[in-house]
Amino acid sequence: MTTTPNQLPDNPYVLLTPGPLSTSKKVKAAMLRDWCTWDQDYNQLVQSIRSRLVTMASSKPDDYTTVLMQGSGTFSVESVIGSVIPKDGKLLVLANGAYGKRIAQIADVLGIYSIVLDAGETKPVNVKQLEEVLKVDSSITHVAVVHVETTTGMMNPIADVARIAKQYGKTLILDAMSSFGGIPIDIAELDIDYLISSANKCIQGVPGFGFIIARKESLVKCRGLARSLSLDLYDQWETMEQGNGKWRYTSPTHTVRAFDQALQELEEEGGVARRFERFTRNQQTLVDGMQRMGLQPLLPTELQSPIITSFLYPDSSVFSFDEFYARIKQEGFVIYPGKITAAATFRIGNIGDVHLPDIERLLQGIERQLFWKTT
Repeated sequence: MTTTPNQLPDNPYVLLTPGPLSTSKKVKAAMLRDWCTWDQDYNQLVQSIRSRLVTMASSKPDDYTTVLMQGSGTFSVESVIGSVIPKDGKLLVLANGAYGKRIAQIADVLGIYSIVLDAGETKPVNVKQLEEVLKVDSSITHVAVVHVETTTGMMNPIADVARIAKQYGKTLILDAMSSFGGIPIDIAELDIDYLISSANKCIQGVPGFGFIIARKESLVKCRGLARSLSLDLYDQWETMEQGNGKWRYTSPTHTVRAFDQALQELEEEGGVARRFERFTRNQQTLVDGMQRMGLQPLLPTELQSPIITSFLYPDSSVFSFDEFYARIKQEGFVIYPGKITAAATFRIGNIGDVHLPDIERLLQGIERQLFWKTT
């Protein structure tokens, strides 16, 4: 007997997190079949996914290719950092939150010479400082930056970063973990060499693998550079190319099938532009409603992404995030703790299978749970 999406139980709550996130019943149902990693049908599915991701990312798809990589998004970030920078290379990391700092930590663990330009947690990465450093340090070979820093929800000025990096001839690595599929981007237009993202973010799949959309011209130069066997980006790509979609080691077949369904749903929604509109509408409605209740966002509107929003704790000695979290979960929603040191915050995400009625129900639930105002 085959289970249909309508037969699947409803989730007890909506995940308002930056991933894993709430997925559709069709995405969940796609995982109810077993697949063989050697089967031609499965490998053709992998090839189709790789091709569609390139088309989504680039107006010049012939110049780029996609590599799928097992593990969380950080595995894919590490595969790039550890595979594309030569032994005599030098990495410059633009950071303004935990995920920029994680890139630097990966480089440090792998013994890669790197410098970090840290703008702090509440400011965008510093493009002026980037140019000043590149002017005087010609030994820098690679520049890495996070598109949307989910530590705060800030959207960094990647077009300016790309312009400066390319002006000085640097290889550009973009961590688009929390933005790709939800914010329009053309990596050919921006001249980006490597874009990294994950299945369980804006495309609305489930955890299990990440992917790297790479400029072919840059990737072919990486043969033999990897500092890891399992995270060898070039070798993974070469195997997928020569094996027509075959992975080197066991692939997350159920997650891949769910991702294929998620890509179909993205197309049915109207593509990335329409999804961006939905996320933006969700975020704006959320902020407007929270402000009416006296809950203020951490970032000004001009720095805020539509992906996730940080809110300041209310000015009350009675407020407890743990109690707030538990009460909102009873209302049918899971939110996220804050992640910065500069202020006490919590975060609410807008990505996933989340729509305006969900945000409106959330706001109604929060209004019922303003316990610090009634004690």
